[in-house]
Amino acid sequence: MTHCILPSVKPLDSTVFAANRQRVQTLSPLVHCMTNDVVQEITANVLLSIGASPAMVVAKEESGTFAAISSALLINIGTPRSDILEAMHCAVDAANTHNVPWVLDPVAAGVIAWRDGVIHSFLEKHPACVRGNASEIRALAGVGSGGKGVDSLDSSESALEAAVKLAKDYQTLVCVTGESDFATDAERIVSVKGGTAEATLVVGTGCSLSAMVAAYLAKADDPLLAVASACAHAKAAQEKALETSKGPGSFKVAYIDALHAI
Repeated sequence: MTHCILPSVKPLDSTVFAANRQRVQTLSPLVHCMTNDVVQEITANVLLSIGASPAMVVAKEESGTFAAISSALLINIGTPRSDILEAMHCAVDAANTHNVPWVLDPVAAGVIAWRDGVIHSFLEKHPACVRGNASEIRALAGVGSGGKGVDSLDSSESALEAAVKLAKDYQTLVCVTGESDFATDAERIVSVKGGTAEATLVVGTGCSLSAMVAAYLAKADDPLLAVASACAHAKAAQEKALETSKGPGSFKVAYIDALHAI
Protein backbone atom coordinates (compact mmCIF):
# COMPACT_ATOMS: atom_id res chain seq x y z
CA MET A 1 0.00 0.00 0.00
CA THR A 2 1.39 3.38 -1.03
CA HIS A 3 1.77 5.67 1.95
CA CYS A 4 -0.44 8.74 1.91
CA ILE A 5 -0.74 11.93 3.91
CA LEU A 6 -3.51 11.37 6.41
CA PRO A 7 -6.12 14.00 7.26
CA SER A 8 -5.71 15.58 10.67
CA VAL A 9 -7.42 13.72 13.50
CA LYS A 10 -10.05 15.72 15.36
CA PRO A 11 -11.86 14.57 18.51
CA LEU A 12 -15.63 14.33 18.46
CA ASP A 13 -17.29 17.36 20.01
CA SER A 14 -19.51 16.48 22.97
CA THR A 15 -22.31 18.73 21.72
CA VAL A 16 -22.33 16.84 18.42
CA PHE A 17 -22.69 13.57 20.31
CA ALA A 18 -25.53 14.99 22.39
CA ALA A 19 -27.40 16.12 19.29
CA ASN A 20 -27.00 12.74 17.59
CA ARG A 21 -28.02 10.93 20.76
CA GLN A 22 -31.20 12.99 20.96
CA ARG A 23 -31.93 12.35 17.27
CA VAL A 24 -31.74 8.57 17.74
CA GLN A 25 -34.05 8.72 20.76
CA THR A 26 -36.56 10.84 18.86
CA LEU A 27 -36.41 8.83 15.63
CA SER A 28 -36.41 5.35 17.22
CA PRO A 29 -34.98 3.85 14.03
CA LEU A 30 -36.01 0.40 12.87
CA VAL A 31 -32.73 -1.50 12.47
CA HIS A 32 -32.76 -4.66 10.38
CA CYS A 33 -30.05 -6.85 11.92
CA MET A 34 -28.59 -9.72 9.93
CA THR A 35 -25.94 -10.70 12.42
CA ASN A 36 -24.15 -13.77 13.70
CA ASP A 37 -25.69 -16.52 15.77
CA VAL A 38 -23.64 -15.72 18.89
CA VAL A 39 -24.75 -12.11 19.43
CA GLN A 40 -28.44 -11.96 18.54
CA GLU A 41 -29.66 -11.24 22.07
CA ILE A 42 -27.12 -8.62 23.12
CA THR A 43 -27.53 -6.85 19.78
CA ALA A 44 -31.29 -6.59 20.22
CA ASN A 45 -30.96 -5.47 23.84
CA VAL A 46 -28.34 -2.85 23.00
CA LEU A 47 -30.57 -1.37 20.30
CA LEU A 48 -33.58 -1.33 22.59
CA SER A 49 -31.53 0.33 25.33
CA ILE A 50 -30.59 3.27 23.08
CA GLY A 51 -34.15 3.76 21.89
CA ALA A 52 -33.93 1.96 18.55
CA SER A 53 -36.17 -0.87 17.35
CA PRO A 54 -34.36 -4.12 16.41
CA ALA A 55 -35.61 -6.76 13.99
CA MET A 56 -33.82 -10.01 13.15
CA VAL A 57 -35.27 -10.92 9.76
CA VAL A 58 -33.10 -13.51 8.03
CA ALA A 59 -35.19 -15.49 5.51
CA LYS A 60 -34.32 -14.70 1.90
CA GLU A 61 -38.03 -14.68 1.07
CA GLU A 62 -38.53 -11.53 3.16
CA SER A 63 -35.11 -10.00 3.83
CA GLY A 64 -35.22 -7.69 0.84
CA THR A 65 -38.77 -6.54 1.52
CA PHE A 66 -37.96 -5.82 5.15
CA ALA A 67 -34.69 -4.01 4.39
CA ALA A 68 -36.60 -1.68 2.09
CA ILE A 69 -38.87 -0.50 4.91
CA SER A 70 -36.18 -0.30 7.58
CA SER A 71 -34.34 2.78 8.80
CA ALA A 72 -30.97 1.02 8.58
CA LEU A 73 -29.48 -2.42 7.93
CA LEU A 74 -26.65 -4.33 9.61
CA ILE A 75 -24.70 -7.06 7.79
CA ASN A 76 -22.43 -9.00 10.15
CA ILE A 77 -20.26 -11.75 8.64
CA GLY A 78 -19.73 -13.64 11.88
CA THR A 79 -21.29 -17.03 11.14
CA PRO A 80 -21.78 -17.11 7.35
CA ARG A 81 -23.75 -19.86 5.62
CA SER A 82 -24.89 -20.06 2.01
CA ASP A 83 -28.56 -19.48 2.88
CA ILE A 84 -27.95 -16.47 5.13
CA LEU A 85 -25.49 -14.96 2.65
CA GLU A 86 -28.08 -15.15 -0.11
CA ALA A 87 -30.58 -13.45 2.17
CA MET A 88 -28.01 -10.80 3.10
CA HIS A 89 -27.36 -9.94 -0.54
CA CYS A 90 -31.12 -9.61 -1.12
CA ALA A 91 -31.30 -7.21 1.82
CA VAL A 92 -28.31 -5.16 0.67
CA ASP A 93 -29.65 -4.84 -2.86
CA ALA A 94 -32.99 -3.63 -1.52
CA ALA A 95 -31.30 -1.23 0.88
CA ASN A 96 -29.26 0.29 -1.93
CA THR A 97 -32.35 0.63 -4.12
CA HIS A 98 -34.33 2.36 -1.38
CA ASN A 99 -31.48 4.50 0.02
CA VAL A 100 -31.40 2.68 3.34
CA PRO A 101 -27.94 3.04 4.98
CA TRP A 102 -26.27 -0.26 5.77
CA VAL A 103 -23.27 -1.23 7.85
CA LEU A 104 -20.83 -4.04 7.09
CA ASP A 105 -19.11 -5.76 10.01
CA PRO A 106 -16.28 -7.81 8.43
CA VAL A 107 -15.82 -10.28 11.29
CA ALA A 108 -12.46 -12.13 11.16
CA ALA A 109 -11.37 -10.56 7.87
CA GLY A 110 -7.94 -11.81 6.85
CA VAL A 111 -8.21 -15.17 8.60
CA ILE A 112 -9.80 -17.42 5.95
CA ALA A 113 -9.63 -16.87 2.18
CA TRP A 114 -13.23 -17.97 1.56
CA ARG A 115 -14.52 -15.55 4.20
CA ASP A 116 -12.48 -12.73 2.68
CA GLY A 117 -14.15 -13.39 -0.66
CA VAL A 118 -17.54 -13.17 1.01
CA ILE A 119 -16.65 -9.90 2.70
CA HIS A 120 -15.35 -8.36 -0.52
CA SER A 121 -18.57 -9.31 -2.33
CA PHE A 122 -20.37 -7.02 0.11
CA LEU A 123 -17.71 -4.30 0.03
CA GLU A 124 -18.25 -4.02 -3.72
CA LYS A 125 -21.86 -3.03 -3.01
CA HIS A 126 -20.66 0.10 -1.17
CA PRO A 127 -21.92 -0.01 2.42
CA ALA A 128 -22.59 3.28 4.14
CA CYS A 129 -20.01 2.24 6.76
CA VAL A 130 -17.54 -0.56 7.45
CA ARG A 131 -17.04 -1.08 11.20
CA GLY A 132 -14.24 -3.39 12.27
CA ASN A 133 -11.30 -3.82 14.58
CA ALA A 134 -7.80 -2.82 13.51
CA SER A 135 -6.71 -6.24 12.26
CA GLU A 136 -9.87 -6.61 10.17
CA ILE A 137 -9.50 -3.17 8.59
CA ARG A 138 -5.82 -3.68 7.87
CA ALA A 139 -6.53 -7.07 6.27
CA LEU A 140 -9.23 -5.61 4.03
CA ALA A 141 -6.78 -2.94 2.87
CA GLY A 142 -4.17 -5.58 2.08
CA VAL A 143 -1.63 -4.59 4.74
CA GLY A 144 -2.31 -7.23 7.39
CA SER A 145 -3.06 -10.90 7.77
CA GLY A 146 -5.98 -10.64 10.18
CA GLY A 147 -6.19 -11.13 13.90
CA LYS A 148 -6.50 -14.02 16.33
CA GLY A 149 -9.82 -15.34 15.12
CA VAL A 150 -12.23 -12.49 15.77
CA ASP A 151 -9.82 -10.62 18.07
CA SER A 152 -7.53 -7.83 16.94
CA LEU A 153 -3.76 -8.07 17.22
CA ASP A 154 -3.21 -4.46 16.11
CA SER A 155 -3.86 -1.04 17.60
CA SER A 156 -6.54 1.13 16.05
CA GLU A 157 -3.93 3.84 15.39
CA SER A 158 -1.98 1.40 13.21
CA ALA A 159 -5.03 0.95 10.98
CA LEU A 160 -5.65 4.62 10.21
CA GLU A 161 -3.95 4.60 6.83
CA ALA A 162 -5.75 1.39 5.90
CA ALA A 163 -9.06 2.89 7.00
CA VAL A 164 -8.54 5.98 4.83
CA LYS A 165 -7.61 3.77 1.86
CA LEU A 166 -10.74 1.63 2.26
CA ALA A 167 -12.93 4.69 2.61
CA LYS A 168 -11.49 6.14 -0.59
CA ASP A 169 -11.49 2.90 -2.61
CA TYR A 170 -15.07 1.92 -1.74
CA GLN A 171 -16.58 5.39 -1.29
CA THR A 172 -17.72 4.54 2.22
CA LEU A 173 -17.18 5.48 5.82
CA VAL A 174 -14.77 3.32 7.80
CA CYS A 175 -14.87 2.99 11.57
CA VAL A 176 -11.94 1.25 13.22
CA THR A 177 -12.44 0.49 16.89
CA GLY A 178 -10.11 -0.39 19.74
CA GLU A 179 -8.62 1.41 22.70
CA SER A 180 -9.39 4.55 20.70
CA ASP A 181 -12.01 4.61 17.94
CA PHE A 182 -11.62 6.41 14.63
CA ALA A 183 -14.13 7.17 11.89
CA THR A 184 -13.11 8.46 8.46
CA ASP A 185 -14.59 9.38 5.10
CA ALA A 186 -11.07 9.62 3.57
CA GLU A 187 -11.14 13.42 3.93
CA ARG A 188 -11.75 13.68 7.68
CA ILE A 189 -10.81 11.55 10.67
CA VAL A 190 -12.77 11.83 13.91
CA SER A 191 -11.48 10.20 17.10
CA VAL A 192 -13.26 8.94 20.20
CA LYS A 193 -11.29 8.03 23.31
CA GLY A 194 -12.35 6.33 26.51
CA GLY A 195 -14.06 3.05 27.21
CA THR A 196 -12.61 0.13 29.12
CA ALA A 197 -10.86 -3.16 28.37
CA GLU A 198 -13.53 -5.00 30.37
CA ALA A 199 -15.84 -4.65 27.37
CA THR A 200 -13.67 -7.15 25.49
CA LEU A 201 -14.60 -9.83 28.05
CA VAL A 202 -18.27 -9.74 27.03
CA VAL A 203 -19.28 -11.45 23.78
CA GLY A 204 -21.02 -9.13 21.37
CA THR A 205 -19.96 -5.67 22.49
CA GLY A 206 -18.20 -5.06 19.17
CA CYS A 207 -20.90 -6.65 17.02
CA SER A 208 -23.63 -4.72 18.84
CA LEU A 209 -21.65 -1.52 18.32
CA SER A 210 -22.01 -2.09 14.58
CA ALA A 211 -25.78 -2.21 15.13
CA MET A 212 -25.55 1.06 17.07
CA VAL A 213 -23.63 2.58 14.15
CA ALA A 214 -26.49 1.54 11.86
CA ALA A 215 -29.03 3.14 14.19
CA TYR A 216 -27.04 6.37 14.37
CA LEU A 217 -26.73 6.50 10.56
CA ALA A 218 -30.48 6.57 10.06
CA LYS A 219 -31.44 10.00 8.71
CA ALA A 220 -28.10 11.47 9.80
CA ASP A 221 -27.21 14.97 8.61
CA ASP A 222 -23.49 14.21 8.82
CA PRO A 223 -22.99 10.43 8.62
CA LEU A 224 -19.34 10.58 9.70
CA LEU A 225 -20.17 12.40 12.92
CA ALA A 226 -23.11 10.05 13.47
CA VAL A 227 -20.79 7.04 13.30
CA ALA A 228 -18.37 8.65 15.75
CA SER A 229 -21.30 9.47 18.04
CA ALA A 230 -22.29 5.80 18.20
CA CYS A 231 -18.74 5.02 19.33
CA ALA A 232 -18.87 7.80 21.92
CA HIS A 233 -22.13 6.43 23.29
CA ALA A 234 -20.65 2.94 23.67
CA LYS A 235 -17.43 4.15 25.30
CA ALA A 236 -19.27 6.37 27.77
CA ALA A 237 -21.54 3.46 28.71
CA GLN A 238 -18.53 1.17 29.20
CA GLU A 239 -17.00 3.62 31.65
CA LYS A 240 -20.26 3.99 33.53
CA ALA A 241 -20.73 0.20 33.67
CA LEU A 242 -17.28 -0.29 35.12
CA GLU A 243 -18.21 1.81 38.15
CA THR A 244 -20.73 -0.76 39.41
CA SER A 245 -19.81 -4.10 37.84
CA LYS A 246 -17.84 -6.84 39.60
CA GLY A 247 -16.91 -8.96 36.60
CA PRO A 248 -17.87 -9.75 32.98
CA GLY A 249 -21.38 -10.97 33.84
CA SER A 250 -22.43 -7.93 35.82
CA PHE A 251 -20.59 -5.69 33.36
CA LYS A 252 -22.87 -6.87 30.54
CA VAL A 253 -25.99 -5.94 32.51
CA ALA A 254 -24.50 -2.64 33.70
CA TYR A 255 -23.44 -1.79 30.14
CA ILE A 256 -26.96 -2.18 28.76
CA ASP A 257 -28.32 -0.12 31.66
CA ALA A 258 -25.71 2.57 31.04
CA LEU A 259 -26.49 2.75 27.32
CA HIS A 260 -30.09 3.49 28.27
CA ALA A 261 -29.20 6.02 30.97
CA ILE A 262 -26.88 8.16 28.83
